[in-house]
Amino acid sequence: MKALRIVLLGLFVLFTSLTLAADSRPNILLIITDQQHAGMLSCAGNPHLKTPNLDSLARTGARFERAYCGNPVCVPSRFCMMSGTMPSRIGMETNGELRNPVAPEILNDAMGAVFRRAGYQTVFGGKTHVPAAKKPNRIEDYGFDVLTADQRNELADTCVKFLREKRDRPFLMVASFINPHDICYMAIRAWKNSGTVPKNAKVTPLSLPAIQCLDAALKLPAGVSEEEFFRSVCPPAPANLGIPEGELSVFGGKDHGFRGYVRQHWTERDWRLHHWAYLRLTERVDAEIGKVLAALREAGLEKDTLVMMTSDHGDMDGAHRFEHKSLLYEEAVRVPMLVSWKGVTQAGLVDREHLVSTGLDLIPTMCDFAGVPKPASLTGRSVKALAEGKPVEQWRKCLVVENNKARLVLSERWKYMVGASGEIREMITDLARDPGEMKNLAADPAYREKLETGRRLLKHWYESHNLKLDAKYVVNP
Repeated sequence: MKALRIVLLGLFVLFTSLTLAADSRPNILLIITDQQHAGMLSCAGNPHLKTPNLDSLARTGARFERAYCGNPVCVPSRFCMMSGTMPSRIGMETNGELRNPVAPEILNDAMGAVFRRAGYQTVFGGKTHVPAAKKPNRIEDYGFDVLTADQRNELADTCVKFLREKRDRPFLMVASFINPHDICYMAIRAWKNSGTVPKNAKVTPLSLPAIQCLDAALKLPAGVSEEEFFRSVCPPAPANLGIPEGELSVFGGKDHGFRGYVRQHWTERDWRLHHWAYLRLTERVDAEIGKVLAALREAGLEKDTLVMMTSDHGDMDGAHRFEHKSLLYEEAVRVPMLVSWKGVTQAGLVDREHLVSTGLDLIPTMCDFAGVPKPASLTGRSVKALAEGKPVEQWRKCLVVENNKARLVLSERWKYMVGASGEIREMITDLARDPGEMKNLAADPAYREKLETGRRLLKHWYESHNLKLDAKYVVNP
């Protein structure tokens, strides 16, 4: 009898310790915006907008200045974030491959699946835009229950309602907001109304809710004339509005769609107005995010919740006379990355050194904070120690970003890009001296070593991640 009591007592102690361990694990809130480049935060030094809610995360946590998406297009980037796997692994480079099937072994190690097995309640609200096992956009295949499919009007309120509920286990909630993506429609509408659209051209439909958001963002301040607006209110055009010297052929090309139309026809005032609307749309989504963060605090969950924020990709925002995404310039590939767990992460930390992949590193970071084993199949790194202000040995020296026409490898201050075709196939940029990427150094004999290093690093990165680098991106001198 005594032995039985000892066994029962031991089981009770074990159960209690496991329960406490589970209870001590953080909730996780992942906030994703759509098409927000890294410079679209007031805490990043942008004086032309106010993002107080995202700034609040930066004040209590870490902001990573060198965070890059896996591919600067919605579907490939979101697949990368949710799976921890580079898009090229499933032959994905554009939104056109949305119906590409995702293998069971990839979905088994997807974000929601990992945390559901660990006992978390896993929920997803907002924009999905991911391939799945068979039917596109089934976020359930990634291990999530759906809170709401709404991505603009109901999303924040639905998240607030969820946070107010009582629960007996930690949660992982993804809140995926659409804006500032509505900026896309400014160029599409301009092209559509230009009278130059070929009869057989495929034109993106103009979504009414998106157009309403865009028109609200385009409004001039009350009582300000157009001349006064451009003279003293509207921010200037970007310093790198010009076309780079030695631009990759696959980036310039003969694009007769909306992107080519505005690159050729928009005036500086058009680009400034585009930037103005982009700023306002970013402020709009910051306000929505503010509702969710306020609910987190009001529910008493702030000190028990890891909050991470990023965007699927950026927007060219007038750089090189481009808008939209998909290119490998900084404005499209570098995105916000905020990691905040109040009292745990180092408050106000700004990391300007370490290369972070928002696609590969999200799941490993969440696992590290939660004490959940990282799936062996994932090659990303946790930024937990970095976010806590601790030294990290042997951080990655380079990072790759893909798109449908080129490959990019970043290393220290250098960018090496190689296109799939064209007269100008390679581009070397020194971001320290040329942050606007206005001059291609690849043809300069003084940078021959950097060119060869870029080629070598690109090949090595794919090999070390057990991925195949397509032969069209291998340049033999």
